[in-house]
Amino acid sequence: MTLQELRYVVALADAGHFGHAAEACFVSQSTLSTQIKKLEDYLGIVLFDRSLKNVTLTPAGHEIVDSARRIIEEAGRICELSRQIKDPMVRGIHLGVIPTLGPYYLPHVLPAVHEHFPKLRLFLREEMTPYVLAHLTEGKLDAALLALPLPVDDPALEIAPLFCEPFLAAVPANHVLAAAAEVHIDELVQAGLFLLEEGHCLRNQALEACHLTELENEEIRATSLETLRQMVGMGLGVTLMPAMAGMQSCNFGARVALRPLASPGASRIIGLVWRRRSPVSLTMEKLAGLLKDLLPPGTLAIK
Repeated sequence: MTLQELRYVVALADAGHFGHAAEACFVSQSTLSTQIKKLEDYLGIVLFDRSLKNVTLTPAGHEIVDSARRIIEEAGRICELSRQIKDPMVRGIHLGVIPTLGPYYLPHVLPAVHEHFPKLRLFLREEMTPYVLAHLTEGKLDAALLALPLPVDDPALEIAPLFCEPFLAAVPANHVLAAAAEVHIDELVQAGLFLLEEGHCLRNQALEACHLTELENEEIRATSLETLRQMVGMGLGVTLMPAMAGMQSCNFGARVALRPLASPGASRIIGLVWRRRSPVSLTMEKLAGLLKDLLPPGTLAIK
């Protein structure tokens, strides 16, 4: 049994197709198929059900693949530890980020990250929180920028809080709330609150801020913050907007007014998350230290 055979098994489990797995491993399909069959013969069990259109894991295969992932990660950790002794910031990082943060936060920090760590290469993947967390735990991502607290309590994850981002009330410019010095949460709810669709952590945070479990008679749910802002600009309702996204509402001219929330205002904590035993832990600690110093406009330092 070799590391390469384990890599082939994990690749096939992820792809569910021999051809796609072979492409991912840069080998021929026959080579991959032969090596996996060789491993199955060695173990004396069948790892994959090949009778379906998409190749699927057998019950035993699920357990073997879980172990294979850990073994591959530990092997990678040995290599990375030797590199980190030389310079932990000379490497590539696969970084996940949620859609309600990436477009507004990354342009602020990436130039400084590149200046401080010129040999650190970031490969960005923007997805909603459940998918980012799944890819992080599976090892497909090295780290992630997420809103805290996480929806899962996983002791295998290391969390470095970076900053606090207040929410702002976004209302049509001709709305009565646009003239208020500050807006109360219950006023937003009564004015016709729009939220993002299921899957966005910001939806749950907004509901929690409004002391609600769900909105009644909710006919429209937006797929992005930009869609929400367009809807507000057209006078269809109001919403809660994270400060960084709200401050970019200048693209909408005078159609959207932003107002602070009455104290205590709602906010979210943004943090950098990675696996505790990941080979990139030292890299992430140094990156988190820099990001804490790069406080974006409209946000607050964590005391």
